[in-house]
Amino acid sequence: MVIIRQQLVDSIKKVLFILGSALLVFVAARNSITWHLQKFWGASGDFWQSQWENVYYLLGSKDYMIGIVGTFLITTGIFWISNAFFMLLDLTGRPAFLLRYKIQPDKNVPLEKDALKRAIGVVLFNQTVVGIPFMCVAYLAMTWRGCSMNGELPTFHWVLFEMTVFTLFEELAFYYSHRLFHHRYLYKYIHKRHHEWTASIGLVSIYSHPIEHIFSNLLPPFLGPLLMGCHIATAWLWFCVALMSTTVAHCGYHFPFLPSPEAHDYHHLKFNQNFGVLGVLDRLHGTDNMFRETKAYQRHFLLLGLTPVSQQFPDTPKKKAE
Repeated sequence: MVIIRQQLVDSIKKVLFILGSALLVFVAARNSITWHLQKFWGASGDFWQSQWENVYYLLGSKDYMIGIVGTFLITTGIFWISNAFFMLLDLTGRPAFLLRYKIQPDKNVPLEKDALKRAIGVVLFNQTVVGIPFMCVAYLAMTWRGCSMNGELPTFHWVLFEMTVFTLFEELAFYYSHRLFHHRYLYKYIHKRHHEWTASIGLVSIYSHPIEHIFSNLLPPFLGPLLMGCHIATAWLWFCVALMSTTVAHCGYHFPFLPSPEAHDYHHLKFNQNFGVLGVLDRLHGTDNMFRETKAYQRHFLLLGLTPVSQQFPDTPKKKAE
């Protein structure tokens, strides 16, 4: 009982920290960022509005082209751009000095080309055969909800607020769907494919069974924009952030100035820890207890220097057998 109470308190503290941080960012943005943007552009709103109108005209001034074709091009493009660097690094091992940031230094060195080809095939299948029909349904749902596909863009402050809400919805949907797929009746037939990689790479973020891709990869980040009825441009921004975030979480490297991937890398290593994105629900349900006792947890922070976290918190030397 005491342990459960402590987990609940820790979870509440984490939620308050996240919401408080988001509020501070929102207030700071209201007082400074927008002012700097407007000073830089002269009229930032007019600049972004004109760019959006150019995109709308480029896609034929048709809502379905924006909602389906535009979404596909944006999400597919940002995914492959984000992963191109990591694939090059994994395949060539260059630049070599970046390898010191690898979380599991004895895995995927070098990356097996056959395994990479197989992963690329699954990813392309998910992006096209699974992803495009989902985008068609998503477009119809967003149209029904009243989401704008054209017209005036939302304010900078409103976008920040919506992004915060999207993050919380994704945490809820991803945690519980992900944990459901770890149920013994579903894991063997669905989620096991994703866990073929005990040391993940960026591409593995959507290397999954089609059912899992729909309910754990596509639906959680889509729920927030749908429920908020946001502008499609805000949804695009959110989808790009979500894709880059999951790429970093699976990349296998803890680079400076990027979000820490230690928690999800540990999930791929041990399978039964760290099911969420933010870690709030993991704390609430105690699904990070083992993780919190490890070196990986000590390394789980935003690296603001150039010294690798593995050097700051080195592994404990193994005891020699007597």
